[in-house]
Amino acid sequence: MPDAATVTLSDIMSAARVIRGVADATPLVPSPFMESRSGQPFWLKLENMQPIGAFKLRGALNAVASLPEGCAGVTCCSTGNHGRGVAYAARERGLRAVICMSELVPQTKVDGIRALGAEVCIVGRSQDDALAESRRLVAEEGLTEISPFDDPFVIAGQGTIGLEIMAARPEVGTLLLPLSGGGLAAGIARAARAIRPDIRIVGISMDRGAAMAESLKAGRPVPVEEVASLADSLGGGIGVDNRLTLAMCRELLDEVVTVTEEEIYGAMQVLYHEDRIVAEGACVVGLAAVLAGKVTLDRPAATVITGRNVDMKMFTDVISGRDVVLGDLTVKGTPYGR
Repeated sequence: MPDAATVTLSDIMSAARVIRGVADATPLVPSPFMESRSGQPFWLKLENMQPIGAFKLRGALNAVASLPEGCAGVTCCSTGNHGRGVAYAARERGLRAVICMSELVPQTKVDGIRALGAEVCIVGRSQDDALAESRRLVAEEGLTEISPFDDPFVIAGQGTIGLEIMAARPEVGTLLLPLSGGGLAAGIARAARAIRPDIRIVGISMDRGAAMAESLKAGRPVPVEEVASLADSLGGGIGVDNRLTLAMCRELLDEVVTVTEEEIYGAMQVLYHEDRIVAEGACVVGLAAVLAGKVTLDRPAATVITGRNVDMKMFTDVISGRDVVLGDLTVKGTPYGR
């Protein structure tokens, strides 16, 4: 069982055994375009190829597998993909699942969760509101909460991505990791740094509501206003009672970078037009940081294409170069061109 204070390489290797044959071995493919732009070999870890379309299945499977027999069911708060992972894992064990989400979650993600047989509860306009409802279900209905990031089994499950990247491409010297609550970044960083201590690890988020980035600056959990974003999967806070991911990200990340909605827009176009990959805005923040000159590479690099559960109307607008309205912000359309 993972230590409640941290997650180790041993925990991640144990998680790899739990998820084997269900959520592992996603492709790691080169991006010739990004190599030409960055000057270094550049690989994409295709977690959008998971059965639920996102990496979150790894952590959810590991966490649900740890629950005792007789569990009344599970609940969580989610911006979409974690909820889908928990719903999938709960269905495999025949457990009730109640997924709590805010009104900001795209309808396509709500529909995907319901299709897996889970109950969906839409509450408020923030992850904090959804978290409060999830904890009410724990207190009043006896469900077990599975955090989208601040859970040792979830972190260990996400860390299996790091094992796979380093096994397939030990020459990778830089990891560009999407950063939200920190479960993905902390898990991958723990695995990769245990294997290659000198690896450079960069956490990357959008610049509107970057909760972990602000919390790392402050040295404590910082609440942020959640707003609509092309990288909606990176939304939400890290929790005022954060136990694991803030400390692990502080220890393991070399730097944190934020990118604008315009830079995410452009990177989504690149991933589609150059690599022919349909993916969420959260997936491309690593590409965006390199293309915008905010991260310079001097060694082979890899990033994680975290999921494909994108609102297709919005996605079509982006790749077609049309304007996209995100609450009070309009991202001006730009036709794609190298």
